[in-house]
Amino acid sequence: MTHDSHKARLSELVKELAVIHQKVTLASGRESDFYVDMRRATLHHESAPLIGHVMLDLLEESGFAPGEDYVAVGGLTMGADPVATAMLHAAAARGLSLDAFVVRKAAKDHGMKRQIEGPDVAGKRVVVLEDTSTTGGSPLEAARALAQAGAEVVAVAVVVDRATGAKERIEAEGYPYFYALGLDDLNLT
Repeated sequence: MTHDSHKARLSELVKELAVIHQKVTLASGRESDFYVDMRRATLHHESAPLIGHVMLDLLEESGFAPGEDYVAVGGLTMGADPVATAMLHAAAARGLSLDAFVVRKAAKDHGMKRQIEGPDVAGKRVVVLEDTSTTGGSPLEAARALAQAGAEVVAVAVVVDRATGAKERIEAEGYPYFYALGLDDLNLT
C-alpha cells in the first residue's frame, strides 16, 4: 500500500470504528455532537498497523526522519500508548530503529519512581504523540515531563485533530504540530 492508500483506509476505519454520533462532554468540558473514541481504532487489528505507517509517513513528509530527527515516540498514557507501539512496530517493519515511551500523569511512588517508562529519554530527540486532541493539554503535559527528564521534544503529532485549538496552543508553546486526519477526512465538517 502507498501512503495515500494507507491514509484513505485508515480514514475509513476511524469513521467506521471510532466516530460516535451523539452529544458528549469532552475532557476539556466542551460539549460536542460527536465523539472520536480512538481506542476503538488504535487497538484494532487492521487500523493499528495503519496508524503506525501513516504517522511515520506524516512525520517523514514533514521533515522528521525516524532515527535521524527523533529516536523515540510516546506521550501521556493512555491515548498515546497504542499509537507509539504502532509506530515502533511499523518502523521495525521498515528496518528502522525507533523506541517508544509512556508518560505517566505522575511519577510512581514506589519502585524506580519514574514518570516516564521505557528506554531512557535523557538527551534524546523525541516526538510527543496523542490519539486525538481537543485542547492540546495532554501532549503539553507530556512535553513538560519529557523536558524535565532531559529529552528534547522536536514535535507533537496526533492521529485525529478535532480543530478545536490544540494546534494553536501547542504551536504557541513552540512545538511543531502535525496530524494525520482532520474533521474533513472523517466527514465531520
